[in-house]
Amino acid sequence: MAKIVRENDRLRKIVEAFPKTTVTVLGDLVADEFVFGEISRVSREAPVLILKHRDRKIVPGGGANAIYNLADLGVTVLPVGVVGDDEPGRLLLRAFRHRRIPVSGVQKDKSYTTVTKTRIIAGFAHTAGQQVVRLDREPAEGPNSHLRRELVLATREYARASDALLVSDYGYGAATPALLNAVREKRGIDKVPVTLDSRHRMLQFSGITAATPNEAEVEEILGIRVGNDWNRLVAAGEQIVGEMKLESLLITRGKDGLVAFPRRHRAIDIPIRGSDEVADVTGAGDTVIATFTAALAAGADTEEAAHLANYAGGIVVMKRGTATVSQQELLQALDQAAPVTRPH
Repeated sequence: MAKIVRENDRLRKIVEAFPKTTVTVLGDLVADEFVFGEISRVSREAPVLILKHRDRKIVPGGGANAIYNLADLGVTVLPVGVVGDDEPGRLLLRAFRHRRIPVSGVQKDKSYTTVTKTRIIAGFAHTAGQQVVRLDREPAEGPNSHLRRELVLATREYARASDALLVSDYGYGAATPALLNAVREKRGIDKVPVTLDSRHRMLQFSGITAATPNEAEVEEILGIRVGNDWNRLVAAGEQIVGEMKLESLLITRGKDGLVAFPRRHRAIDIPIRGSDEVADVTGAGDTVIATFTAALAAGADTEEAAHLANYAGGIVVMKRGTATVSQQELLQALDQAAPVTRPH
């Protein structure tokens, strides 16, 4: 154990420095709703299960989950986004306030519908529930011109006082390439590292320091199939780094771990930490980019930040539902195992 602690001394110092860092998050704020039901019987009307309602909870998802993860890691986080004047929006703001996360950068608008993803979880009284269906509620259109202007102004103001800017783009209009370009129109954030998690349009962003797509997203944006071909994966990663002029790229690969691409250095293959029999991957990408961003803000290089993101990802996928990793959990994980890389 003492040997592991010594090996991880540098990583521990980075994690311990999280409370000294500030990160602005420009993101699509999502309410993740979980409705739990106990399986009662099969309906006579159709071959479907009838569930007895047992519980309901709404937790931060999407960009809001990245914000929550940063807060639990001890980082001072400044969120910028939009919610509607509805129950999910109010519950998101309440959750932020409960964590003492400032909400002055979150715009509340009656014409906007808070993005809500409702997961129906079915199970028996003494068994783990299983997600059986998901219902998404989305705004008919993105934030209007007034809201976009407010998002730009808030992001610019907060980023100037931050050690990093995290952009969480789920495609709902609050974290677009155009908005980020507008944030940069006036000087002040030129030296602030910008990390990006974008579902479908990563290559449309410019001025990004680091990005954290998963393998499926890489395949989609490049129109390729990676499979188990290491050389094809490396070529894809190097292509993205070159096209976007990134300092760092992190490609997550589920049970196969993740691959880090430091600019002008060889790719680093990092196997998944812990068991590959995961409980739930919901929101794991938010945990990865939150930890990766916090580490970069605290002075980590690409490999160090990637290892910490891998530890955090290994912890959060063992939790059910949309979850976070705390600073203490990350420190405990560092005490238990040294980082590992796979040779190629």
